[in-house]
Amino acid sequence: MPNRFKWGNLLTRRPIVAVSAALLVLQLVVLGYLAAGAYGLVKRYGPDTVSFVSFYAAGELAVRGYAPLAYDEAILGETEEDLTHPGANLVLFLYPPVYLLLCAPLVLLPALVAFALFEAATLVFFLAVVRRILDLAGSYWLLPALAFPATFWTLGYGQNAFLTAALFGAATLLIDRRPAMAGALFGLLCYKPHFALLVPVALLAGRRWVSIAGAAVTVGLLIGLSIALFGLETWHAYLRNIVGSAGLANFAIERINIFASISPFAAARLLGLSDAHTRLIQLGVTACCVVLVAWVWRAPASLPVRSAVLAACALVAVPYALLYDLMLAAIAGAWLIRAGNESGFRTWEPPALAAIYILPLFAFQAGLLLHLPFAPLAGCGLVLVAAARAWQERSVACQPEAIGDVHRIGD
Repeated sequence: MPNRFKWGNLLTRRPIVAVSAALLVLQLVVLGYLAAGAYGLVKRYGPDTVSFVSFYAAGELAVRGYAPLAYDEAILGETEEDLTHPGANLVLFLYPPVYLLLCAPLVLLPALVAFALFEAATLVFFLAVVRRILDLAGSYWLLPALAFPATFWTLGYGQNAFLTAALFGAATLLIDRRPAMAGALFGLLCYKPHFALLVPVALLAGRRWVSIAGAAVTVGLLIGLSIALFGLETWHAYLRNIVGSAGLANFAIERINIFASISPFAAARLLGLSDAHTRLIQLGVTACCVVLVAWVWRAPASLPVRSAVLAACALVAVPYALLYDLMLAAIAGAWLIRAGNESGFRTWEPPALAAIYILPLFAFQAGLLLHLPFAPLAGCGLVLVAAARAWQERSVACQPEAIGDVHRIGD
């Protein structure tokens, strides 16, 4: 298809590539400095352990036959120290036992090799999905995708956000053509179930019975396999750990830097609201997301709009999400760009998407400096853009002459 993506007179392809290249170089330099600090090559700065350490440690315990101990803070901490250094900060393993099915094979490789392979493989998977979503000619899209600040956060913390975003994006790509496969991909997200919270809402509203069956079978098989390999006691340990964390959202936020959290729950906490008001705000946002997703998926909305709304709402409908989880925002953003290229952008949409794109780069430091919740603005802003696009599409469908309000962006 002809490449029509062009953001007006300022946001054309050449500046996009130039800015993306500069961002990518800057973030690689900072990432290299943090890595050097972690190994004592320069003055220590940043975290002395990354999330991947908990994946590897949990996998090691599982391979040794002690999978339930992955949810024991003391034992997990000792295992992580053996992999890093004495006194290293504990990184909790909060994932259900199905994630051990991925963590256990990683220990067949040395920790650093496993880390590099895991991040590289999941990044390639993510980029392949983004390419299919954008459906753009050429490869210039690769630089903005790599330079997205959440990519830096994912690599820096050794997280699995590439995998989560890729599975989510691939499922939305296949939902109309291969519904059973799409359901299976959504089912694979059970290792991080909070980001699949709205998937049943979408599938039920859209009457996607084949996808629902595919997701249910996949989740059932993964749970059964985890019980067969790691024992029912591992699930007991996981559930005790979750239930024992009096208020999981509060517990999780107390263990991380709140300025890196992107949820409305964290924003309300940072603004000093009471626990009751904080929970009420998050509940209200979640309810609005449920209504929006149900409305869009029940209506005859296009695939890009349905997918963008679901991915964007998935980010803000849960109380616990961090900056690296904004990789899911890249999936929503890619679908919005495709929607704009297919039916035209409103004047305000490209600058809004550009602002959301760049926000994670400085949200943490700005929030830390001003003590304000900048990080949640990206997810909330994306939901508003996706909702506006859905409303626009519905208006155009009802009144075809309204298409004149929309301009098409081309080279």
